[in-house]
Amino acid sequence: MSLTTELNEQMKTAMKAHDKVTLSVVRMLKAALQNAQIKAGHDLSADEEKAVLATELKQRKESLTEFENGGREDLVAGVKQEIAIVEQYLPAQLDEAAVTALVTKVIAETGATGKADFGKVMKTLMPQVKGQADGALVNRIVKAQLG
Repeated sequence: MSLTTELNEQMKTAMKAHDKVTLSVVRMLKAALQNAQIKAGHDLSADEEKAVLATELKQRKESLTEFENGGREDLVAGVKQEIAIVEQYLPAQLDEAAVTALVTKVIAETGATGKADFGKVMKTLMPQVKGQADGALVNRIVKAQLG
């Protein structure tokens, strides 16, 4: 089932259940996908759809951080709900231990020895974790391991 079809089904279910939060998030995701499709000028591939959803998830996580830092507890709960809904449509996220293991493997494969090899490691690693790990987490682990 395509992501658009899945979102349409979820939207119908949310309407029937009077679930306003889910309905709102699903509508935002559909709009983001449609905008990306218009911008690209063709139907989106599965990877392109995942990239759009990953961007939406990243935006919500950034909002969550800002709301927590600003003491806006009234908005934190809503954003957490939105994050949970968006995560349903993305592949399972890798935990820090799994990312660390991948980074170690890629460093060994590329023969990286120091900070000068950072770009080479990231270029090899990012396609492997695309949509499954936060780029900031990957960046931090690579920098730590390259010293």
